[in-house]
Amino acid sequence: MEDLAEREERAGIHVGDPILLSPDCLVDGVLSLYLCRSSFARLAPETKRNYTDDYCLFFDFLWSRGKAWSEATSDDLWDFEDWRTRSPRNPRRVGGSRWNRGLAALARLYDWAVRGAHVAVNPVVTRAAVGRRGEVITVPAARSKNARASDVHWLTPRAFHRWVDVGLRGHDADGAPSIGWGGRLEDRNASFADLLFSSGARLTEGASLLTFEVPRMRLDGGRYYAGRLARAVTKSKRARTFYVSAAVIGDVEGYVETSRARVVRRAQAEGRYERQPGRRMVTRLTGQRRCVLHWRDQHGLKGRTPLSEATVPERMSFFTEGPMGPEPLWLWLNESGLPLRPASWEGVFRTATARCEEVLSPVMATPPFCTPSPISSCVPCWATSPQRLVRCRKTR
Repeated sequence: MEDLAEREERAGIHVGDPILLSPDCLVDGVLSLYLCRSSFARLAPETKRNYTDDYCLFFDFLWSRGKAWSEATSDDLWDFEDWRTRSPRNPRRVGGSRWNRGLAALARLYDWAVRGAHVAVNPVVTRAAVGRRGEVITVPAARSKNARASDVHWLTPRAFHRWVDVGLRGHDADGAPSIGWGGRLEDRNASFADLLFSSGARLTEGASLLTFEVPRMRLDGGRYYAGRLARAVTKSKRARTFYVSAAVIGDVEGYVETSRARVVRRAQAEGRYERQPGRRMVTRLTGQRRCVLHWRDQHGLKGRTPLSEATVPERMSFFTEGPMGPEPLWLWLNESGLPLRPASWEGVFRTATARCEEVLSPVMATPPFCTPSPISSCVPCWATSPQRLVRCRKTR
């Protein structure tokens, strides 16, 4: 295993690439080629994760029929569509939008497989349709016509803060701290949720911030502070300015000085950062309008990465030399002191919503429900009216 990294590099397998195992624990070489070497590898991390889940569902469906993914026919796809969206035998049916996403994933895979002569027949049958501008386009015949682009509900500041207090801070229905609450890193979770709510940032955008990208409190005060989101972490692939309230900035700084510092010190004492693979020590920052990170890896190789071009995996590898040794530049850390992956926040939000349902159901008809927004984002109303602070949340 000592040369595993070199062999993976030669095979084109990179950190974060999905590897699929069949139920009999075998790896399909063609699928690995698609997942690691085709245009699929250049998709956004959230899209890659969602598409991989869709592939697993369809492949499991085929496996139950004694077929491999390369043996799928159009009849198999139509049967899968019926089971996925309408069959009473499926207790977890999905709507048109979710089905269309999975269909797009399958169309991408089988188009690539047909072009490379890896399969003889494309199971995704297509038809001609009229596009938005009147042009004739080709779309999958199984595409749902009743798909909704989003299911958006509004959360008032009062409802959101109650969700935070009960779900993330462990308060009871009366608003008082619960006796025996064993919440872990509640200041981290609450400040992250407040940052998304205040700034209107998407999940990955807020989750991938580095410590020096968060605006700093100033002595002259101010109600809001401006920060910059790097191009590489936004869905639009365009850098943009975000604004955060002074109260939220104070909460984030409090998290950095307390629980974050505690897990960092513990990880340093255990030597966890010294053993971290792929670590890049940032030695200096240069540039005013275009910040560049100068780094050195564990083998002594030196490099430079423009901050605007630093991807999420690269950001997770950046460290700096602190008073007690190496420290991650990634802002949000888990209990081991390592970077918390953006996808992990969805579990934090689900747990908080479940606790709100449990605690608040006896006292209110509809407990607050909140999820981070990884796909779509709305401009916060305080952008035009600070007095009416509401945030659009995407629900599922």
